[in-house]
Amino acid sequence: MRRFHYPGGGTRAILAAFAGEIEMIVTLIVIAVIVAVVLFVVVGAYNKLVALDQRADQSFADIDVQLKQRQDLIPNLVETVKGYASHERGTLDAVTQARAAAAGATSVNDKVQAENMLTATLGRLFAVAEAYPDLKANTNYLELQRELSDIENKLAAARRFFNSAVSEFNAVRRQFPTVLFAGMVGFGADKPFFDVGEGDRAAMNAAPPKVSFTA
Repeated sequence: MRRFHYPGGGTRAILAAFAGEIEMIVTLIVIAVIVAVVLFVVVGAYNKLVALDQRADQSFADIDVQLKQRQDLIPNLVETVKGYASHERGTLDAVTQARAAAAGATSVNDKVQAENMLTATLGRLFAVAEAYPDLKANTNYLELQRELSDIENKLAAARRFFNSAVSEFNAVRRQFPTVLFAGMVGFGADKPFFDVGEGDRAAMNAAPPKVSFTA
């Protein structure tokens, strides 16, 4: 047991010394508890950020899958249309170029812009096709329409899921106390949404057009 020696002795001096020791110990305990609570909160907030970040990345990967499937259908679609409307060279080239740009995009913002452009050119391509009854009745063309329509529906669902994940991540990143340290651990900026403008959204909803089995 620790023994204390106090020059001059005296009960009052001893009690005062013990009170000082106890106060110091209590202060250290309080500081330790505060540090432990802060660490617990920070670690919990960081782990939540990481989980939301991974969720957003995974949902973006789902969008990528659908975009890749749509891009893979386009060369066949262009060739099919070319067989009936080869003189529509400007529109066909625009679709091919937009498809190449979409395939080469990497960031979310670049993909949004490239896919919006691709959607717009596809809209023009389908508008051209409307002028050719034989093309509209072509089995391959009709099948491509079905597949593209199915992919568009899946894309819409994937975009909603991704944007929901991004919204939750951004909200948590801005909350206290996460906002105090998010930048220091690599989460200093909001994630961009995968969204389209009103004009592009209308084009997206219109392309591909509803499939008709009548010439």
